[in-house]
Amino acid sequence: MATDLNELKTDLTRRMDGAVETLRREFAGLRTGRASPALLEPVRVEAYGGEVPLTQVGTIAVPEARMLTVQVWDRSLVNSVVKAIRDCGLGLNPGADGQLVRVPIPQLTGERRTELSKAAHRYAEGAKVAVRGVRRDGMEQTKALEKKHIISQDDEKRWTDEIQKLTDSYIKKLDEALVEKDKEIKQV
Repeated sequence: MATDLNELKTDLTRRMDGAVETLRREFAGLRTGRASPALLEPVRVEAYGGEVPLTQVGTIAVPEARMLTVQVWDRSLVNSVVKAIRDCGLGLNPGADGQLVRVPIPQLTGERRTELSKAAHRYAEGAKVAVRGVRRDGMEQTKALEKKHIISQDDEKRWTDEIQKLTDSYIKKLDEALVEKDKEIKQV
């Protein structure tokens, strides 16, 4: 447990940066025009008794501008991969051809843009929840330090205010990233 404000802020900042970076990776997967392997990176597949990232069960390739392929390494996982891609909420309709899963990227219609926008909003909300969870942890740590009389009540109040300011700045970053992604989705 951190015993000074700078140490605590450093830890919380590192964890909140992780939430922002995760959101950026998820947004990279929402490529609107061309096929991109990043589109399938957030997909998780039922395999080996749990859920694993798609990249751990196959190789993602871009053979042409509007097509992705996934070369599944284990033949028994092909149906799981197809189901995971279909159910990921990106509006994709994969088809299996032996151990190769073909994923055509649909033309961007108004409906598809709406789907992408909704997915972007879901990703952003998930990142906000993660940032708020980090804030909650920081608040609990400061309360515990104050209860143990390691810091004063005034310090606890000051630390709490600092944690809230940090949280607000990260929520603002997430909102700005969402606005930018929404603009990109609607432009293409």
